[in-house]
Amino acid sequence: MRIYTGYGDSGKTRLYGGDRVSKTHERVEAYGTMDELCSLLGRIVAEMREYPELDDLRLECEQIQQQLFDCGSDLATPRELRPYKQEEATVNWLEERMDAYMKQPPQLEKFIIPGGHLIASSLHMARTLTRRLERRMVALMEIEEKVNPVGLVYINRLSDYFFVLARLVNFRLGVADTVYERSSKIFRSRKKEA
Repeated sequence: MRIYTGYGDSGKTRLYGGDRVSKTHERVEAYGTMDELCSLLGRIVAEMREYPELDDLRLECEQIQQQLFDCGSDLATPRELRPYKQEEATVNWLEERMDAYMKQPPQLEKFIIPGGHLIASSLHMARTLTRRLERRMVALMEIEEKVNPVGLVYINRLSDYFFVLARLVNFRLGVADTVYERSSKIFRSRKKEA
């Protein structure tokens, strides 16, 4: 089997079922964004392997990669909605994990910005990329294309999950979250130091 086909040389690609569409079609943008997210998550999984205290989280992220492939298959399929393997159970699973993990780091009292450990920072990137995927899925719906509603809910929860996971990784690895401070407060504190 050749890895290259030449089908895309004219700016078109084939969806599942044979439909040819532009590579800029909303459906292609959606499953392409899913692929970006899955690739980033693969890098995060590789980084987590260096930290035994993150083994449970790494296994969860590997499971999420499988679920994202289900989502990508769904997005690449026009007209029919392919069922997710676990349906609503995947959404419930994410919510259960978040509820358990939110109890471990100190309670949030201020906004935090992406930062801390490199893995936590990468999880924040995954969070923002998940939000982009969600926007792509909504854009697809707005041009009257079918999107699995379970998949949309799953992606919405997944971005929250990555936020929670980023905080948990910082906590487990002993790295403080990066707290957002208003620029006026930063300016005043720097002025006092001078």
